[in-house]
Amino acid sequence: MAEAAVRQATYADLEAVPEHRVAEIIDGVLETHPRGRPPLLGATVFSLAALLGSRMPRRRVDPSAWIFMSRPELRFGPHVVVPDLAGWRRERLPTEPADTFIETPPDWVCEILSPSTIRLDRGRKRRIYGEAGVHHLWLLDPAAGVLEGFAFADGRWVLLATVQRGETVALPPFDAVPFPLDDLFPFDDPAAPALPET
Repeated sequence: MAEAAVRQATYADLEAVPEHRVAEIIDGVLETHPRGRPPLLGATVFSLAALLGSRMPRRRVDPSAWIFMSRPELRFGPHVVVPDLAGWRRERLPTEPADTFIETPPDWVCEILSPSTIRLDRGRKRRIYGEAGVHHLWLLDPAAGVLEGFAFADGRWVLLATVQRGETVALPPFDAVPFPLDDLFPFDDPAAPALPET
């Protein structure tokens, strides 16, 4: 007996998802997760965007300038993915996209890991980013205080470094502007001893 064909998710399925959820189409499957994140995750995304935005050139005439976006909708063939942060070298995205989605692969993507997204971020989305031509991927786990930096080379993701709380981040493509990883976390490390009260 033949197996029934699995129905592929469509963009109409994605549009039907309630606004309080993030929706993506990955390998033909509609994936959703809560839009609202715990305070630590949202604060970490904001801190990283603010830090990179303040340190990287953004002038239109500067060939090394970057454009950063939080939660852009990216379309890569049949896949629709929404990274937490993405960055393009300005020369690769010289004009504002005409649609609500972007088809030009970012040069860099950062996913903030959470229990509801970790399996996708470490698995199928990472594969899709590589296939689409993303060169650099950061996976940031604020709960563990760990950042992993990857580069796509020879058809696979290569782990460049793992940075932990108390260490300095100097990872491509932003290795020219190192910063303390702890600057991304607005709250004290729960594993660290409490500071004495004065």
